[in-house]
Order: sequence, then structure tokens, then C-alpha cells
Amino acid sequence: MSIFLEITLVTIIAVIAGFAAHVLRQPTIVGFILAGLAVGLFLSPDTNAVEIIEGLAPIGVALLLFLVGLEMNIKELRAVGLPAFLTGLGQLVFTFAIGFFITQALGFSVIPALYISLALTFSSTIIVVKLLSEKRDLKSLYGRIVVGFLLVQDFVAILALIFLSGLQKGGALIEDVSTTVIYGGAAIAFTFLAARFLPRVIDKIARSQEMLYLFSIAWALGIAALSEIAGLSIEVGGFLAGLALAHSSEHYQIGSRLRPLRDFFLILFFVVLGVKMLVGGSAVAIAPAVVLSLFVLIGNPLIVMLVMGALGYRRRTSFLASLTVAQISEFSLIIAALGLRLGHLKPEETGLVTLIGIITIFVSSYFIMYGNKIYKFLRPVLRIFEFRKKLVEETATNYGLSNHIVLVGVHRTGKSILGTIEALKEPYVALDFDPVVVKKLKENGVRIVYGDASDEEIQEIVGMETARLIISTMPEPSDNMAILKLAKKHRRSAKVIVTADDEWHARALYDAGADYVLVPNYVGGREIADIIGKDAGLHSLKRLREKDLRAFGAN
Repeated sequence: MSIFLEITLVTIIAVIAGFAAHVLRQPTIVGFILAGLAVGLFLSPDTNAVEIIEGLAPIGVALLLFLVGLEMNIKELRAVGLPAFLTGLGQLVFTFAIGFFITQALGFSVIPALYISLALTFSSTIIVVKLLSEKRDLKSLYGRIVVGFLLVQDFVAILALIFLSGLQKGGALIEDVSTTVIYGGAAIAFTFLAARFLPRVIDKIARSQEMLYLFSIAWALGIAALSEIAGLSIEVGGFLAGLALAHSSEHYQIGSRLRPLRDFFLILFFVVLGVKMLVGGSAVAIAPAVVLSLFVLIGNPLIVMLVMGALGYRRRTSFLASLTVAQISEFSLIIAALGLRLGHLKPEETGLVTLIGIITIFVSSYFIMYGNKIYKFLRPVLRIFEFRKKLVEETATNYGLSNHIVLVGVHRTGKSILGTIEALKEPYVALDFDPVVVKKLKENGVRIVYGDASDEEIQEIVGMETARLIISTMPEPSDNMAILKLAKKHRRSAKVIVTADDEWHARALYDAGADYVLVPNYVGGREIADIIGKDAGLHSLKRLREKDLRAFGAN
């Protein structure tokens, strides 16, 4: 069989496996790694096709980390605040320490134990964000915290790659630390320098979309190659190349153009990992894989729940956030592959990390997708994690309201509604999951509760079961469905107004019993149509513009 046919066959198998995983609602990464296992059954790792694919696979890794750097925003990390930072850092420290103890107990020597325990600490930002996006939970309270501590993990993972990439193959760990620090510092300094002048260069190149696309590829791969030559790694170079372009005005466009190319080469990377799992036959020990997978699936969530409980979060918020760390990351697989390349890990040890990845990614996807149902089942037991007397989220604040208005979401749309409710002297209570918004409004005397609208305990605190009108300006379908279920169950006469992003979700909310669904695009279009129909001379536009500008200034 020719090399061309072998590569074609590998690609077809990977696509079929990835599509099957997609149909079964599994992360496609699992399908690609399983495709590698299948390829390894009929192609030797030493064949020309596998060697060529292995040579191309690092392009996918470089582009993956280039896009991570391109989308990295330190301001986002600051916005989620101290809780996300402490949760992310606390989970990393405890997982690494406990994981190292377990791997040592399983008989691994110090260096492999360090690599494996490090690999167990990181969770998959790509998989978690994708699943939360499908659930439309990214903007929920726990979703924002999760994104925050995943950013912390990504940052620590990059530091780990900088450290590991400076180690000489087979050398002692301590010997090359100074070299790593020097090269790492120089690379970071170069990145900040490049970030100052590159946006102006990009603006000129962007006049041609083809040149912008080609320049982005050349920049990502060129810096990754220079990083490898300098003794760091392709991974670190790819990340720093992306970070240098993160503040360019074209970074969204660059990201959207490069993702398909990244996905193709990542397929090759994960296929190679799957092939390498079969090196040495059945050398990958099943027992350690099961033990360490259970630690990731159960131990990691417990660690996050303990940290978030100590920070004062409710059991539901802590539990749903904790489920997102029940798998290892693409960074874990990259670190294992790097360890193999440096000679610190054997193929079967890299295969062990890959097998843990397959198990944990597969199982944790169900954890995340069905988190609310699992929470309802475990809710009584989870009370032990609310061990702080004073919780961050509201507890016993009771305004003694009945026949009142509940306003969910007070930012932007909700702010205008809140002003009208207060002007009418109507009894009300507001609810929002943004701590900055809640603190500011509380200082202004607004009756507002901090928490998640889909949390049953928070619903009780704001008195949704006795409200005469509930208005939700949050477009998250799961939150709105939970509100509708409670409102119609306890008080069938209550009017419920909710928000949706599109027609499909609006119809689903109407079917669930909503009295009115606000779809901003439809309402905006209808408002403009009314203006045109009632004011042929469009004289009212100036008045409306001034009114809106005053509102913008108030925000």
C-alpha cells in the first residue's frame, strides 16, 4: 500500500470515528484517539505513513496553543475575581500532591510520578467550554467561575510547559532550571515587544484576507520553530505567538480562519497518541488507569467542592462547578507526549495518561450534561459542603413579600425595567449572579439577591412561588425553564416574562408556559418598524437618541 493510500485511510478512519463520537454526543477527541487505536491494529508505528503523520501532528499542537494564546485575556481572569483564582490554584495544588502520593503508591518512580500527577491536575478548557456552551450555562454563576479557574489552569499549564521544555533529554531536573528561566524570560520579553508593533503590521496585512491567513500560519509555526531551536518547545512557541496577536483588532478573524486547519492537524495528533498506546502491546496497565481515573472523576470534584465550600458558595454552585474538573486536559496529553519526547516517560506511561484521558473525558461529559439531575439526587448529602456560616450567595434574607415582582437579571435590559418598577412603588426583589452589579445596587438601596436563578433555594429566597409577576432578562434556556416550572407549579396565576436569543428557544419557552418571551432582535425590529410607520419624517429619532445616550451614561 502506498504512503498516500495509508494516510488517506488513516484520515477516513479518524473522520468516521470523530463523526460517530459526535452522533453519540461524545467529545470528538475520544473518537480520534480511538481511531488511533484502530490504526495501530493494522499499521506498525514504524511505517512511513505513521512517521509522516507523527511529523505533521505537532502543527496541530502549535496551532492549538496559538489559538489559546490568541484568546487569552488577563482582564477576564481579573473579572471573575479571587474565588476563581483560589479555586483553580487550590485544586491544582491538592490534585498534584494527592496524585503524586497515589502514583508513588502504585509503584511508579519519582520522575514518571511527577509527570502523571501533573497531567492529572489540568482539566480540558476546550471540552468544558464546549459542553457548557451546548447547555447554555456559560453565563450562569457557576459557568463564569468555571471559565475563571480554567484560565488559571491554562496559565499554570503553560508555565509547566516552559519548565519542562528546558530540560535536557534524560538529564537531571535541577540542572537546566536556570537555562529554562533565562530562555523563558527572553521569550516572554519578546512576546510583549512583538505585541507592541505587530498590531500595526497586521492592520496593513489584513487588507488582503489571503495574506492575513498565510501570515498567521507563518507567524504561529515560525515562532514555534524558533522556540524549539532555542531549547523551549513547539507548544510554548505556539502559545507566545498567539499571545503576541491577542490585542490586535483582527484576532477574532484570525482565530475563525485557523480553527479548521487546527482541527485537521489535531486529528493527526490524537491519532498518533492512540497509535502509541498500543506500543508494547498490553503494556498499559489497566489497574493504575482505573485507580487514577477514579481519582480524577471523584477526587477532583471533591477537592473543588471543598475549596468552594470554604469560600462560601452554595452546594449547587460548588457541585456543578466541581463536575467540570472530572477529566484531564489536552494539556495533559501534550505534557505526556513532551515527557516521552524528552525521554522522561516510557511509551506505556504516556499510554497510561492517554487511557486516563479517554476514560475521564468520556465519563465526565455525562457528568456535565446531566449535572442538574445528578445534583437533585445528591442534594441532601451535599449539604455538608456548606460548612461556612456566612455564604457568598444569599441565605436567609427574607423581605416578607407576597404578590410581588421578581426581576431576574438587572444589567442592561433589566436596569431599565428596575427603574420602572421602582417608580411604580411596586413591591419587588431582584436577582443577579454578577457580584459587582449586586454590590453596587445594594449600596444604592436596591432589594437584590446574589445567586443563580436556577437554584431552587435561591428561588425560595426571592419568593418566586408567591410572586404575581416574574421577569427574566437572562437568555439562558435552562434558567428560564426552571423559573417556569416553579412558577406554574406553585402559582398558576403568576405571569412570567422570559427572554430568548432566537425563535426556536422562544417557541420552547412558550410551550413550557411562558406568558411572553422577549426576543431582543424581534422587539428591536418591531420598534424601528413602528417608528417608521408612525413618524414619516423621522423627527422622533433625535429624541430617542438623546434618551438612549442618557441611559448609556447612567450605565
